[in-house]
Amino acid sequence: MTRRSVRELAVVVAGFVVLTAIVLRPLAWNLSTLVYNAENGDGQFSVWNVAWVARALWTDPLHVLDANIFYPHRWTLTYSELNLFAGAIGSPAYWLTRNPYAAANFALISSFVLSGTGMYYLCREVSGDRRAATVGAIAFAYCPYVFAHLPHIQLLMTAGLPISLFAFHRLADRPTAGRGAVLGLAMAFQAYACAYYSLFVLLLIGFAVLAMAWTRRYWTRTDYWRSVAVGAVTACVLTGPLFVTTLFLQQTGFTRTLAASRQYAADWRAYLASSAWLHAWMLSLLGSWKEVLFPGFTASVLGVCVVLAWSRSGVRQRESILLYSSLTLAAAWASFGPDAGLYTLLYRAVPTFSLLRAPSRFGLVVVFGLAVLTSLTVAWLLERTRRQAVLTGLLVSAAIAEAQVPVKFDPPLSPHPAYHLLATLPYGPVLELPVYSRLLAFRRSRYMLDSTWHWKPLVDAYSDYIPPDLIQRAPALAGFPSFESLAGMQRDQVRYAVIHLEPYEPKMRLDLEHRLTEFAPYLRQLHRDETLLMFEVVRYPAPGGSQDAPAHSPRPVATPPAAAPR
Repeated sequence: MTRRSVRELAVVVAGFVVLTAIVLRPLAWNLSTLVYNAENGDGQFSVWNVAWVARALWTDPLHVLDANIFYPHRWTLTYSELNLFAGAIGSPAYWLTRNPYAAANFALISSFVLSGTGMYYLCREVSGDRRAATVGAIAFAYCPYVFAHLPHIQLLMTAGLPISLFAFHRLADRPTAGRGAVLGLAMAFQAYACAYYSLFVLLLIGFAVLAMAWTRRYWTRTDYWRSVAVGAVTACVLTGPLFVTTLFLQQTGFTRTLAASRQYAADWRAYLASSAWLHAWMLSLLGSWKEVLFPGFTASVLGVCVVLAWSRSGVRQRESILLYSSLTLAAAWASFGPDAGLYTLLYRAVPTFSLLRAPSRFGLVVVFGLAVLTSLTVAWLLERTRRQAVLTGLLVSAAIAEAQVPVKFDPPLSPHPAYHLLATLPYGPVLELPVYSRLLAFRRSRYMLDSTWHWKPLVDAYSDYIPPDLIQRAPALAGFPSFESLAGMQRDQVRYAVIHLEPYEPKMRLDLEHRLTEFAPYLRQLHRDETLLMFEVVRYPAPGGSQDAPAHSPRPVATPPAAAPR
């Protein structure tokens, strides 16, 4: 890189850091003490996920997939989005603070900066104008869709889309093996950041490869196809571990049906829904909506107006208009789900589509395409006006104004004091009660969030995929303490039981106390208050009246610190 390009990169990154800090104020300077929607189950899951990866990458990277959930299963991180890239971004913040919220918030903020930077370079490559690229980048990086998914860290990792297309355009302009490898690296980056978007990138690049071969008559250019092949091989090699985990999930029976995806399909209302200040007036006109997909007025108007530039554009500009218009229309078609047709075709043609369930997320590609087309329109307008600085200022200001969303941040949830004690005790798996049920699924994400204090393995947890054997064992485990539950705990060497009393109705609470009295010889009480009980299993009842089996040598209970910092 030349000194000028390094300086430009520094300015772009710094600009998006400042803009992100303004848009997400005051989160940027309160990484450890604020969180978006603290009670949201998906958000709690994301905090745990990022913190687990951030910690494991430093302490035991070879077992990063063996997350501390669904003990004694292995590869449990693969039961939902891996978020390996988000965890890697958050790892410096985690190890500086030992705070899971700091890690997750740092990854969240970084996602906006990376997305804006990647989109800037794509739009600059396509439009040839830095000012136009700035408008397009802001329109994409801060679109209403991403603010609607702040609790879902993986859905914020949108940078791989523009970075991959930027790498492809560079390859198409000068096909080399090196540029093919860069394209494969960019696609692999998106795969490790978000599985949904990795499929989007695969489809976008596949379409772009064929479209470029058609528009530039590259069908017989061996260097072009050789570079594309290098990119494909590089992406496949780098994402091989992810492919293995995908096969693992599919072999266990984890799939999403077309019928199930219908409830997550977009409708026309979704493309007018937004929570931004400037768009709030539209919500009362919609009544209800399934997803937030409004691209913003700047991207919508300027993206559509690109047709005005067609007749006076050069060959390369027409090529880009055709490519991104086609991608935008195809993505909008797919977002309407199985009933619209295209999503059904993709579901049957692309094997990994069976792991997806939300066609509406194709709406992000619609915003992406319109943002690129916006940069082309802005570049065309700037060429035809004498007051370029004024026009640029107005358009950038309009894009920033639409990025203002009323985001409310809360203080983070503090762990129960019993977890401070659990952190000081010897290693052992933990059974949290009440156990998993479909009705109380998100309560389990709180178990996972609290486990960031002690990091002991959890028997019960929440994820996209729930092991069938846990569902089968749930009734027995729910009866803890009982002969059946203790037998299962003995088999898996589960050492601790934490009982959250709030969900228990009075009769259930009374039955629980009776069982605790009956099985007192097998348990050692570690903590008791009005909200939580914690026990260590010290021995197991033997079948047939034989002598009971000791569980382990108990250690004296330590006194929890009065105020252990996170």
